[in-house]
Amino acid sequence: MSENRNTILAIVLSGLILIAWQYFYNIPQMEKDRAAQQAQSEVAKSQTEPATNSPAPDHAAAESAVVARGVAVAGTPRVKIDTSRLSGSISLKGARIDDLLLTKFRETVDPASPAIELFSPSGTAAPYYAEFGWVPGTGSTARVPDQNTVWQQEGSGVLTPSTPVTLKYDNGEGLTFRRTIAVDDHYLFTIKDQVTNVGNAPVTLYPFALISRHGTPAVSGYYILHEGLVGYLGDQKLQEYSYKKIDEAKSVNFKVTNGWLGITDKYWASALLPDTSAALQARFSSNQTGSVKTYQTDYLQDAQTIPIGGTGSANARLFAGAKEASVVGINFPFVQLGGYNKQLSLNHFDLLIDWGWFYFITKPMFLALDFFFHLFGNFGIAILLVTVLVKLIFFPLANKSYASMAKMKAVQPQINALKERFPDDKMKLQQEMMEIYKKEKINPISGCLPVVLQIPVFFSLYKVLFVTIEMRHAPFFAWIKDLSAPDPTHIFNLFGLLPYDPSLVPLLGPYLAIGAWPIIMGITMWFQMKLNPTPPDPTQKIIFDWMPVIFTFMLAAFPAGLVIYWAWNNTLSVLQQSFIMRRNGVKVELFDNVKSTFSRKPSDKPAKTT
Repeated sequence: MSENRNTILAIVLSGLILIAWQYFYNIPQMEKDRAAQQAQSEVAKSQTEPATNSPAPDHAAAESAVVARGVAVAGTPRVKIDTSRLSGSISLKGARIDDLLLTKFRETVDPASPAIELFSPSGTAAPYYAEFGWVPGTGSTARVPDQNTVWQQEGSGVLTPSTPVTLKYDNGEGLTFRRTIAVDDHYLFTIKDQVTNVGNAPVTLYPFALISRHGTPAVSGYYILHEGLVGYLGDQKLQEYSYKKIDEAKSVNFKVTNGWLGITDKYWASALLPDTSAALQARFSSNQTGSVKTYQTDYLQDAQTIPIGGTGSANARLFAGAKEASVVGINFPFVQLGGYNKQLSLNHFDLLIDWGWFYFITKPMFLALDFFFHLFGNFGIAILLVTVLVKLIFFPLANKSYASMAKMKAVQPQINALKERFPDDKMKLQQEMMEIYKKEKINPISGCLPVVLQIPVFFSLYKVLFVTIEMRHAPFFAWIKDLSAPDPTHIFNLFGLLPYDPSLVPLLGPYLAIGAWPIIMGITMWFQMKLNPTPPDPTQKIIFDWMPVIFTFMLAAFPAGLVIYWAWNNTLSVLQQSFIMRRNGVKVELFDNVKSTFSRKPSDKPAKTT
């Protein structure tokens, strides 16, 4: 009766775990993913005049009618941007960089799908841009260019890595502003401002730079990924403010040297990269006009007093693009992917990519994957090879664990005999079992060691698959076109043979989104469980029997690359454990255990007496 109760309890607990996982994780995440695919409903168009008590111009959005992106771009005079990775334009109205497409990256795995839109002009559904300029000192009446000023291009031509452009604005009061903008082969803009004073009095101006984003963007919503305002600000180090957090704080100010700041998405980012020696009044802020919120990162540099006949100058840099590790850079002992972090001597710019608290695991995991990818040209193969490498690193520890499990298998007949001797005395049974384990030098929990060892590797691989753009739309073979996305097949529509999507079924949909690779993973896990000795406790046995099923449902929503890793790791574990068991003289009863699972047990009823 007790065993039946434990069995029922184990089944109920397993079911509750599965339901809780789907309810609190899988269903909300699927809803977020669908919401992220919808266009932003919040709109913005114009900006207010600079606020006199703020470090840089405060760009709050005003609600107005939304126009199509193409209409907004065509509505102002522009200078075209054309590089191997970027296309777009600079608006001569405000001299903003507000039209930017990442031509190497597409919205879906279809190469014909639209390019990723990073920056977008005011008046569109989701304005997002960078702006640079000067703020006059307190009490000054000097007229400086603002967001409505129309600049003139000196000469003509397109902004390319080999052809910078120069813009000019004369305020008619003795100040002439010139701005030279250059771009490299990746995602770095360099801005050089000059102000010439031929007026009748000295002028004091403060250089500023800002990035402004109108409307709250859809985010992934994972706790392991930061999306929002970010910066490494001198001795105040890494600062991360989610959109919700900055909405609550409204404004956060920093006085620092050697810093950078910007706004980051999962795969894309924009960041202001001032000179590392510059003293900054930096700020994260959130404003709201009506229902439209505006998020801004900006900085103000020290004042420059420009004498009559003199010239003032300021330099700024803007990163606007994909968070490619080789471009951004990675700091890690003995291995360096320099990127902008090293090239520009920036302060921990590699943290623009969210490597997490366990960066000492995630960074080498990525470096290993990247190494094998460049050798074989496929991240799926790289995952398989890194799994083998990890197995080799942990080989001595795993061997001890599997050797102990083999010994447990060898003493299984003794354990069964004890269960027959003490069928109703659980305490005595446990005592006798521990005596056997002690005599044979067996650690009964050593079988958990391989699983425990997998946890940091599993997490680091999950993190790398989730946050690095290199894994985005990276194919494996056959139907896996994106290792960073869940397996797109579903067993409940016969892997695409039936013309419907089971995941869209009301209420039950999330439970039905089980692809081929999660099923393969579940089968390999089941084989691994069958290789181990049967747990003496019926409750444990039921839990172990159900564990592959539970993990199949849980991992169905995880990136395919992670599921492939888990299935391959299980397969290697079965091979390794079988080898060690044979070496210790223990019969490998994997197929016998599998066969017994599907065979009827003989009746326990006593034979009739005559």
